[in-house]
Amino acid sequence: MCIVAIAWHVLEDMPLCLISNRDEFYHRPTQNLHYWENSPIHAGRDLQSGGTWMGVTASGRWAIVTNFRDGRDKNSYNTSRGQLIQHFLESEETPIRFAQALEKQQCDYAGFNLFIGDRTQAVYMSNRGEAPYILPKGVYVVSNGLMSEGWEKTKHLRQRFTQELLPMMQLASISADDRESAVWNILEDDRKVIPNLLPDTGISLEMEALLSSTFIQSPVYGTRCSNFLTLSHHAWQWAEKSQQGENAGQIERLILSLKSTSFR
Repeated sequence: MCIVAIAWHVLEDMPLCLISNRDEFYHRPTQNLHYWENSPIHAGRDLQSGGTWMGVTASGRWAIVTNFRDGRDKNSYNTSRGQLIQHFLESEETPIRFAQALEKQQCDYAGFNLFIGDRTQAVYMSNRGEAPYILPKGVYVVSNGLMSEGWEKTKHLRQRFTQELLPMMQLASISADDRESAVWNILEDDRKVIPNLLPDTGISLEMEALLSSTFIQSPVYGTRCSNFLTLSHHAWQWAEKSQQGENAGQIERLILSLKSTSFR
């Protein structure tokens, strides 16, 4: 997962509105969005490492992870960042307590940015320089650096998310289909950042440029799927659009009613 934009308690009657792209090598085996057997999780699945990049449960828990890009980190890690999502979604810990416990083991993982939450609390942390903290209501965008770094890539997505999509989400006159079309248009933006504004993450300038757009395409690596996820007071709605391979353009849909736990 390489870029995500979140509106947390910004929209009326919609605690969470999230759009994201997952970028990965095309050959890495993956399952699309589905219900995991013997688990409360609804998510896609990384069939190589067993975890996921993003998921939800009927109890209102949600989580999403992005990799922290550091070409200078030559260490190898036996852990999978995708397991973090599974562990949180299958736990009953509050988001902040889960994150604080994870902080004690964070060096066991390659670099990551992690958002975890439930119906009332959202937490962000990175094991490359951001201690866990509870998010106040607002808009948050992160890619493969720290959320505080303000890459041009994330600035561009923030602008389109806040100026194009969020106003549409507040207008009852705009259809669900039109909102979804706007999401795909934003997430399929392949405009690249000019060279002198690229971050320095320890990889070649050519690769920095390739990875600087919201939507990534190359012969072997790129955006595998795009996601549009919303949480109302009674249900999740999730559309996952495949962006590569024989299923490109197909959309998996989830409408998941929340368990009858009162909103606080």
